Amino acid sequence: MQIAIDMMGGDYAPEQACKGLISFLKEFDDCMLHLVGDKELIEFHLGEFSTHHCIKYIPTSQTIEMNEHPIKAMKEKQDSSLVVGFRLLAQGVADIFISAGNTGVMLIGATQIIKSIEGVLRPSIPTPVPQIDGSFSIMLDVGINADCKPDHLNQFGILGSVFAHYIYNIEQPRVALLNIGEEEGKGNLLSQAAYQLLKENKQIHFIGNIEGRDLLENKADVIITDGFTGNIVLKFAESLYDTIRTKRNIQDEFLDRFNHKIYAAVPVLGINKPVLVAHGVSDEASFLGMFKMARKMLETKMNDRLIASFALP
Repeated sequence: MQIAIDMMGGDYAPEQACKGLISFLKEFDDCMLHLVGDKELIEFHLGEFSTHHCIKYIPTSQTIEMNEHPIKAMKEKQDSSLVVGFRLLAQGVADIFISAGNTGVMLIGATQIIKSIEGVLRPSIPTPVPQIDGSFSIMLDVGINADCKPDHLNQFGILGSVFAHYIYNIEQPRVALLNIGEEEGKGNLLSQAAYQLLKENKQIHFIGNIEGRDLLENKADVIITDGFTGNIVLKFAESLYDTIRTKRNIQDEFLDRFNHKIYAAVPVLGINKPVLVAHGVSDEASFLGMFKMARKMLETKMNDRLIASFALP
């Protein structure tokens, strides 16, 4: 398993990435880790682990900052850790690419360099949704597809089901459409048309509509929506956590599960090779989590399963 890591991505690079890497190497030694970035700086933070047999350095001389324009930065900084990382993935040197860097560059690289699986109309990004019983659902899309057609939402059901099955170990994921009512026929024209497609889709276990009030009640494993709505829900959840936990200093174990820092990374689903996008404020625990997710995605051959799901009969 060949994992390429942008060591210069994130607000605390490369220190936190190195700490997460050390924790990962203490548990696993079956992956080759291609560390892309400033070799001397990475070696300094890795200390005695800098010579570990699972590590290979890919030195780069440039870094794309979080506030840079994605397309302009990619053209002007060909020797940046982000661009080189995507090059390793495209050339087959790496099996998966991870970064906590510039999100715009990550999405452009995923969709324009790696490109969509044949048959996939729109790649999608899911997000975990904590459930009241301690489990998780996933919701997609949450931002990269603000304008969707019914066919897009139908395919999100397939993408989400495969991810939930192989990463969350859910045997037959329940798929629901986020809507303003439970009954069939509810919602806008997009929701009504998407409902019919999802209902007829034999590749998924569609259970119908789900309302916003039921998002945390473990009524579905995969929640389908367009990126416009999904991003609003996601940002509201983040702001709710910040308001109650941080500003009001109210402590609650369930509420803490809405802290985005505890979630490692999210994949771009529907592209030819796996890419994991992490939050810029990722810390040691976040990086450890994303390395574990990368390993599990490769171990379960999840991307191959996605490709097979869209293969013509």
